[in-house]
Amino acid sequence: MQLGLLVVVVFLSSMDLTGSSKVVKGKRQRRISTELSQGCARGCDLCSEFNGCLRCSPKLFILLERNDIRQIGICLPSCPLGYFGLRNTDMNKCIKCKIENCESCFSRNFCTKCKEGLYLHKGRCYVTCPEGYAAANGTMECSSPAQCEMSEWGPWGPCSKKRKLCGFKKGNEDRTRRILQAPSGDVSLCPATTEVRRCTVQKNQCPEGKRKKKEEQGKQDNGNRNRKDTKDTKSGTKKRKNKQRGAMVPTTPASPAQ
Repeated sequence: MQLGLLVVVVFLSSMDLTGSSKVVKGKRQRRISTELSQGCARGCDLCSEFNGCLRCSPKLFILLERNDIRQIGICLPSCPLGYFGLRNTDMNKCIKCKIENCESCFSRNFCTKCKEGLYLHKGRCYVTCPEGYAAANGTMECSSPAQCEMSEWGPWGPCSKKRKLCGFKKGNEDRTRRILQAPSGDVSLCPATTEVRRCTVQKNQCPEGKRKKKEEQGKQDNGNRNRKDTKDTKSGTKKRKNKQRGAMVPTTPASPAQ
């Protein structure tokens, strides 16, 4: 019986030791948590003397700032310039923009505002707007292709070559349109006002070519007639000379009969 009482006493003693150790452990954890949370800035739920805030209130963003080799956390209602807010079920964070010369961004790789003097185009920053784009309404944002108001195309002109309308078979024809309104008054941003295409026509001789050919033919005919007349004249002159020479031959008188 004494042995049984001894066993009961030992068991109860062990139970008291276990309970007391749990109480000590719980008190220690509460003391540690109290030390971490003591002196936290407003909006910070958990902080450390060495690293600042470790966890912010649900509606705030935590921003980690580097101080030498340490990162110190602070809680903000919104992220500063150069950062964007990323909300998470665990904790809201401020993430630094990764785009060069970006002052404010929507995500890590999409800028919403560039540094002063730079133009924003499709989430990137440029010194000038890309070709075919222009700043919209005096802002620093490049609008999608520069909006030029153009007239309708006019009719195709006659087929020509080297400013001539005849004397060829293949040439070019063109048509034009006008710029009615240019963005910021810069017509260089607008598309072409002239369009050219190849054309083929039935070759016909130019009127001046016909006249010239006719004149050349007339000159040639006149030359032939002149040569013929000259030849005839020379032939006639020769005949007359021969006739005159025959008329001038003296007649020998007959000798008297003996």
